[in-house]
Amino acid sequence: MTPRRVAQFVQAQAVSEGAGVTVHRTIGTPARRHLDPFLMLDHFSSDDPDDYSAGFPAHPHRGFVTLTYMLDGHLLHQDSMGNRGDLRAGGAQWMKAASGVIHSEMPQQSNGLMRGFQLWVNLPASEKMSDPAYQEFSPEAIPELSGEGVRVHVLAGEYGGRRGPIDDPHTRVLYLDVGLDAGHRFVQPLDPAATAFVFVFEGSAMLDGNVLPPHRLAVLGPGDGVELAAGGAGARFILVAGQPLKEPIVQYGPFVLNTREEIEQAMQDYRDGRLVQKKAAMRGR
Repeated sequence: MTPRRVAQFVQAQAVSEGAGVTVHRTIGTPARRHLDPFLMLDHFSSDDPDDYSAGFPAHPHRGFVTLTYMLDGHLLHQDSMGNRGDLRAGGAQWMKAASGVIHSEMPQQSNGLMRGFQLWVNLPASEKMSDPAYQEFSPEAIPELSGEGVRVHVLAGEYGGRRGPIDDPHTRVLYLDVGLDAGHRFVQPLDPAATAFVFVFEGSAMLDGNVLPPHRLAVLGPGDGVELAAGGAGARFILVAGQPLKEPIVQYGPFVLNTREEIEQAMQDYRDGRLVQKKAAMRGR
């Protein structure tokens, strides 16, 4: 195995979204605008309901997929496809906005805490105006593997012979939530062609002699695998990888397309009430 090294560190930046909710963004900032096929990564975490009680009222999306993973608390979801859901801690939501979706997300506290991640994954040009789709997966649907000092939740891709329930056929996303006790290591093969990153959100980890502190994204360089070691207080992190699309990216807020003309059309469609073109039933378990 040729282990990947850290190619770039990206410090999370506080960004106000929705009705004044503060999220901490790494991908999608001036320091790292995109990481093909990934467009944005937000980490949200608070023990104060005033930070997020106003939530994310109805807003549009076109041209990409949102992948939301709740660690604590839960998220009430409603969309123009007719879906209503309550994403619980440990559960995940995969929403293909494609040609157009309008949805709302209202975070809720459980046991004094609300935290999770939202990742935006690009769609190829051939899929950007396809029908939207929605999948919601309960915590029980996400495989959990435990070994000596290691715990892994497999949201997408494969680890230890188990596959996660989320499947993006265009980018073949790998998404692992990894917990390590102090003194333990984690090794994962990676497709050499895939873009990959690590985001530590508890404790700290070591990768190729670099300390990975919490709330700093580590973009990984070339190689066919990754090896991390936990710091003295242990570590918990997400490891994400996906196949780059290598297509033009033109983004204006919640619209991600390939040309400026397509962006202008999305804006006009939204103003005219024509953004939502198709509805789709929810799939999930």
